[in-house]
Amino acid sequence: MYKTTEIASSEIASDNPIHQRLLFPYLHVSQLVSGDVLEIGCGTGRGVGVLAPQVSNYTGVDKNTELMQELSQKYPSFTFIDMFLPPLKDLPSNHYDFVVTFQVIEHIENDDFFLQEAARVLKPGGKLYLTTVNKKFSLTRNPWHVREYDAISLQKLMEKHFSTVITEGIHGNDKVMAYYEENKKSVQKITRFDFLNLQYRLPRTWLQVPYDIANRMSRLIVSKANNQLVDSIQVDDYSLNQTPDTSFDFFYTGIK
Repeated sequence: MYKTTEIASSEIASDNPIHQRLLFPYLHVSQLVSGDVLEIGCGTGRGVGVLAPQVSNYTGVDKNTELMQELSQKYPSFTFIDMFLPPLKDLPSNHYDFVVTFQVIEHIENDDFFLQEAARVLKPGGKLYLTTVNKKFSLTRNPWHVREYDAISLQKLMEKHFSTVITEGIHGNDKVMAYYEENKKSVQKITRFDFLNLQYRLPRTWLQVPYDIANRMSRLIVSKANNQLVDSIQVDDYSLNQTPDTSFDFFYTGIK
């Protein structure tokens, strides 16, 4: 299966810093979840094995028939549903103890309806754990994203559907920041040829393949130049903090 740079595969060495960053919230919430858990946008199943020991029932949904079939075979006691989002079609209201959705909402056209559906399927008092990128740290336009957020705008949107919203951030240590700066330089070497600023002028769907090629190239350049740094970054180089505005990703808790 073709792995886009959005997936950040654990099998591709140059993806390691991003893979570890995406793994962090799963390890964090594995200490918080229990009972019936729904993951919206489970993707390749990066976090299923992390969450599995903590839950009694797990349901994962995503729009990818092949992946859902593979995960169903790998985790036969769990449920995986191929589903275009939103709505959460045929999933019961007031049912799940926790809903987890990491790096998904930025891909969703109707983000308000997405959050409404996440709240609908939660039990009263249930919790949503959600992450998304902080647009301040995006090095270019990401054409796979419908939009990116600042901390306050998404908090206000979540407050329409959840009684309490807690906004935190996920950031990296000095080692991670060194990687970020190296990647930034690499990206700038590529984007300097975009004289007409086409990345912001063309329809995003036209740019997805070129973006993916350039992003893969950038990661490979950094990995080749400083393989030790890229390989050395681990999940514990990331941490949760109370300054979301200065973090790579936002980490939201929504309580129904």
